[in-house]
Amino acid sequence: MRYKSINKELFVSNRKRLLKELKPNSLVALNANDIMPTNSDGTMRFRQNSDLFYLTGVDQEETILVLCPDFPDKKYKEVLFLRETNEHIATWEGHKLTKEEARELTGIETVLWVSEFWRLFNTMMVMGDTQHVYLNTNDHYRADSSVVTREMRFVKTCMEKYPLHTYERLAPIMHKLRSIKSKYEIELLQQACDITERAFRRVLNFVKPGVRENEIEAEFIHEFIKSGSRGFAYEPIVAAGKNSCVLHYIENDEVCQDGDILLLDVGAEYANYNADLTRSIPVNGKFSKRQKEVYNAVLRVHREAVKLLKPGEKYFDYHKQVQKIMEHELIGLKLIDKKDVKNQDPNKPLFMKYFMHGTGHQLGLDVHDVGNMYHKMQVGQVWTVEPGIYIREEGLGIRIENNVVIQRNGVIDLMKNIPIEVEEIEEIMNS
Repeated sequence: MRYKSINKELFVSNRKRLLKELKPNSLVALNANDIMPTNSDGTMRFRQNSDLFYLTGVDQEETILVLCPDFPDKKYKEVLFLRETNEHIATWEGHKLTKEEARELTGIETVLWVSEFWRLFNTMMVMGDTQHVYLNTNDHYRADSSVVTREMRFVKTCMEKYPLHTYERLAPIMHKLRSIKSKYEIELLQQACDITERAFRRVLNFVKPGVRENEIEAEFIHEFIKSGSRGFAYEPIVAAGKNSCVLHYIENDEVCQDGDILLLDVGAEYANYNADLTRSIPVNGKFSKRQKEVYNAVLRVHREAVKLLKPGEKYFDYHKQVQKIMEHELIGLKLIDKKDVKNQDPNKPLFMKYFMHGTGHQLGLDVHDVGNMYHKMQVGQVWTVEPGIYIREEGLGIRIENNVVIQRNGVIDLMKNIPIEVEEIEEIMNS
């Protein structure tokens, strides 16, 4: 295992929290993600269903979790189903979890093979007084996928086989629970941020005019994997010069030129938890007067945005406050005129030309983590703070992003040790 064993109390506690949210005589069923195909006989690397990992810590395909808290037989109140291994699987794919290993990992006593699933599941559905069946769907507000997942195939089969049960949405409950991070989760997120810091410092010593964006990407992945990460938390953005103004630039294949700003939006994954860092650095190790001017404007907005994060705040109200702060900075940079602001179309504010994205999002097992953006912020949520200014006519894009945990008073900055000041970045790059 690349990462240290996670205390199973995390998963035991997560399941207990879920059970408190269920109606009487309920059953919950969750499935692992599929191993997705590429071409020919190729497959993508397996990525576990985040909800299943949150409740079990199991990072293996074909896994099923069933919770039936009111079932008459105590040993079947929570059951984990695993893929049964054999000599062929062991030879070609390697070790799979044994029942005993799964018990130790998850804190679930009853572990069975997947081949036994439908027999026991049928018993739970028809003999266990089960009325409410909680099934899982990907209800993320940004999700728009045409792929039919293992979870969705199970939902279809289950509802066809047992049409008269009452079906409930598990997703809103999981969003509520996962939005608030426990101390164990904060520790894992901190690990992801610390690995990201080590890689960023490595890159600061590597970047110079003439290197390619993909060479810089390679420096990141080297440090990530060496440090126990499986790699990038998301497709990395390594964007020099004009590319720094493309919000989702991922080609990473051009040469970094002397005088360019290099925007780096890169984070490490650790134990399925994710970091999300953005820094903007000068390719030649020295910010020009204009680059420094814009960078410090973004940094001021970033710091004011962090101060605004607090329990009870609503994201969209918070974002509007940050936009007003940004508007002031853009006036100071002479990118927009104060006189024009007074007469601007409120539906097309002038600042949108230079700051067109959100200030942040929740972070956790998913980079754009689950949680209702219309609900009030709460203690224990982890948010990114990522204002930016993009001046396409100058080929100059600056974004600064840290990951913070909301507290009763202020925040914990998980990236407080990552260089952020102009002078700090220049010193390291020229050391």
